[in-house]
Amino acid sequence: MGGVSVDSGGGGRRSVDTEINMVPMIDLLMCLICFLLITAVWSTMARINADAQVPGPPRENVPIEEQQPPPMMHVTVQEEKFVISWRKGNAVDSTVDVPRKPVMVGEGKSAQVRYPELAEKVVSEWGAKGAHRDPSDKKLDQAVLHCDNKTPYKDIIAVIDAIYQAKREFPGSNGKKYPAMNVTFSMNAN
Repeated sequence: MGGVSVDSGGGGRRSVDTEINMVPMIDLLMCLICFLLITAVWSTMARINADAQVPGPPRENVPIEEQQPPPMMHVTVQEEKFVISWRKGNAVDSTVDVPRKPVMVGEGKSAQVRYPELAEKVVSEWGAKGAHRDPSDKKLDQAVLHCDNKTPYKDIIAVIDAIYQAKREFPGSNGKKYPAMNVTFSMNAN
């Protein structure tokens, strides 16, 4: 067992030899290290997009189009179809239905689900209505994926892959294209 020997030093009649149990202190330090590591990882993953849009009167010398939030793409997963809608706040600008036709890629355990029709429609919709298409624009468009708790994980990943098919160049990308949208989730408890 770990311990520390404390010697009284010189001139006394009795020596003091005490063992301090180090195991609880080591356990505490290990718990603190684990806590700090987990906190560091979660703090980088849980960032909030903030762009200082505060309520109040409209800003002067800024066009009205730039004062309103850009439209967001919402992809809703349903039993027989996907619904792609563009929304500004709570107002729905447009809605498109896409049939849900999965295509299996690969065989056996490595088989993956793909939705090529959804990917094509997402690319065309983003090309027509996406707010951040210019290569000099650093911002990403936002896509919200709506599904229920019964949706299989492989289908959620396939939908995210379809959304990521909309690609564009960014400043400093040297001609390489990257996904144009940031995907967030909205889970329904159905």
